[in-house]
Amino acid sequence: MREHLDQTDRRLVKLLSQDAQLGVNRLAEKMAVSVPTVRMRLRNLLDRNLLKIVGLLNLTERPELISAIVGINAQGRGRARELAQRIAELPFVNSASVVTGRFDIIVDVTVAGDVADLYRVTSELIPGAGEPGEVVRSETFVVMASCNKWVSLPEGCWSDETKRDETGRHETGRKEMP
Repeated sequence: MREHLDQTDRRLVKLLSQDAQLGVNRLAEKMAVSVPTVRMRLRNLLDRNLLKIVGLLNLTERPELISAIVGINAQGRGRARELAQRIAELPFVNSASVVTGRFDIIVDVTVAGDVADLYRVTSELIPGAGEPGEVVRSETFVVMASCNKWVSLPEGCWSDETKRDETGRHETGRKEMP
């Protein structure tokens, strides 16, 4: 069961959401708590995978990136979360969420390149994450314009700047898109 953050942790997260460059001294001052308290709480949130501090890219200002939302209908008989987890680990995928409504899973995708790259992600990589027949149908919505869309660049984007081993795999073990 997921636990709720207490008021101090929520305040810490809110301050970091507004400005992730704040140091622990400034955070402690703004929160009216000690520096060791901020350090301990920050480390605890990071260690428990409840908080991630990353640089976000303003997708609206990056014309070389294509953003899309993919709706997936799955034939999983209660295993949609497992499929979503496998999809979330693919390159170019920001997130995969099990949802209510006409789709079982919604996938947020960002590709660097052209529509052909997006097509390979949606027609090869995503269906390939499931067992044969598990991904029954998908529908892709290309984002034409967005407001306040900040993303952490997914693995695979600008991959010429990442290390690969001798098999062409990223060092994390994910295979580069063909």
